[in-house]
This record gives sequence, C-alpha cells and structure tokens, in this order.
Amino acid sequence: MSDDIAQHYRQIISALGENPDREGLRDTPKRAAKAMQFLNAGYHQTLDEIINGAVFESQTDEMVLVKDIELYSMCEHHLLPFIGKCHIAYLPNGKVLGLSKFARIVDMFARRMQIQENLTREIADAVQEVTQAKGVAVVIEARHLCMMMRGVEKQNSSMTSSVMLGGFRANQATRQEFLMLIS
Repeated sequence: MSDDIAQHYRQIISALGENPDREGLRDTPKRAAKAMQFLNAGYHQTLDEIINGAVFESQTDEMVLVKDIELYSMCEHHLLPFIGKCHIAYLPNGKVLGLSKFARIVDMFARRMQIQENLTREIADAVQEVTQAKGVAVVIEARHLCMMMRGVEKQNSSMTSSVMLGGFRANQATRQEFLMLIS
C-alpha cells in the first residue's frame, strides 16, 4: 500500500511541474506516503483496542477534566493539517477512565481525515460510550492551515467547537464550571 501511495505522490510532484528524480525530491514520494499513513493511522484502530480495559470502578462523582490534549488532524476538504488542543470533562457514574486513554481517544479520531465539528462529536460520544458518564463535555480549539495558507490566508484565525452531553447540556452551572476551568 505504501508503494501505491508513493507512486501517486510521484505523479503529483510531476504534475505540479517538478522533477521527482532530482536529488531533493528523489525519496520524497516514499517519505510523504509514510507520513500520510502515520497521519491517518486512526482508521486502523478501534475504541476497544485503545481503551484495553482501562475503565475502573470509582465512587467519584465530581467533574474530571483533562485539559490541553494536543491534536493534529487532516482537513478532509484540502488534506491540510489542523492543529490544536482538546479539553475533555466528564461526570463519572461509578467508573473512571485511565488518564492516558483520553489522549489515545483524541489521537484515534484526529488521525483520520476530518472536520473539526465531527471530531469533537466523535470524541464526546466515545468517552460517553466507554465511561457511561452522567455527562461529557469536549471543546477543541484549532488552527486550520487550509484557512491560513490558502484561500482567505488569515494566519491568526482559530476555530472553537464544543459538544455537551448529559449533565453538561442540561445543567448550566456544570457547563459554566467546565468552561471556566478551561479558559
């Protein structure tokens, strides 16, 4: 598969008017193919695999918040990166999730061709599914190279998206506490 992707990159380089055989570009198709496979590795992962049983019994019923999880994803419209951070909170309902698993959930979904709005929803739904929490909140703040490097070329723009489930959607005080903690 990597060889197929590399051949396509070689064709793209050539179609852009560049010589894919010149010294600086000779191995670029292979490197680009390898990079693209890495950036889209989330297609080959499942939620069960990355959680790997790391859900634990707990009497905690107060908000649990994991802030500033860095993320890198590929815009499905232009195949350019968007880069940002994700904040996840949940209201446990007898179970807590191992801390590293939040970053793994973010990575699994971010390493797919995406739009930020869907990525936010997928992360929230996954945390809800795994923890059966009373509520889940996810906010992503990201900068999109498709808007910064091309099109309107607005280098200082960023996008914020949020999904609130359960107690975060129904209870304004809980939602406000979450938003205050991440600001």
